Amino acid sequence: MESKGLPSNHSNDNRENRVKRKEVLEKKKAMDELIKSASADKDPLSSFPSFRHFDRNGLSIYLKSGCGDKLSSSIKQYIMRLLKANMEAPYGFEWPTEEKVKRSEMVAPEARYIFVHEAPSASTSEILTMSERKRPSNNCVEDRGPMVGFVHYRFTLEEKIPVLYVYELQLEPCVQAKGLGNFLMQLIELIACKNRMSAVVLTVQKANSLAMNFYLNKLRYVVSTVSPSRVDPLLGIEKSYEILCKAFDHEAKAILEVMIQTH
Repeated sequence: MESKGLPSNHSNDNRENRVKRKEVLEKKKAMDELIKSASADKDPLSSFPSFRHFDRNGLSIYLKSGCGDKLSSSIKQYIMRLLKANMEAPYGFEWPTEEKVKRSEMVAPEARYIFVHEAPSASTSEILTMSERKRPSNNCVEDRGPMVGFVHYRFTLEEKIPVLYVYELQLEPCVQAKGLGNFLMQLIELIACKNRMSAVVLTVQKANSLAMNFYLNKLRYVVSTVSPSRVDPLLGIEKSYEILCKAFDHEAKAILEVMIQTH
């Protein structure tokens, strides 16, 4: 009569591996559904009506949502003109290549936008004149007040963490340094939290000292663990950019901000 042997260690290992694989697949599926659900919201501003308007420091601004695959030709032209005007200098010799990349990124179906319009009022003429004096062809009016900036963002995964990734935050010089950038980033962080994103992530050119100071010192973002300078200091020296982030939960902080020293 044969006796039943105890389960081997090999059998137990296989069972544990199957359970782990199942957990990994279930988590991936949940993350994919989370990103899909967040991207399905075509008008995130509807959840934050108080952020539709910005009336401070001599500005009268209102915001409008948009999608990359629904951009009109005039908005596409505006985006690329403003990008060139603001970013050609920080990118330097890399700009021709980056310009092609940004032109492609601009119209991706997953691209989400917050368009910044000057409200049609008595002050519009003054703002428009300032902008025209700097860049005559940059204003995009269409059926609304002139556009004076935009935010391009996406919902994606970074190190398997669901994040809102800010691809661009671009403003005309005439509306900069008046609290509008801070206002837009507050909105971005609210949109991220509402959609259960664990962090906001963005890339900044090292040469763009004003932007670096804005994010690191004013908004308290940190250089992420996925940034070249943190992955490999030697590699970081060669790269012209840093990846910054602000995490909202312990897991994201551990993965995207670990080893950040606090003073």
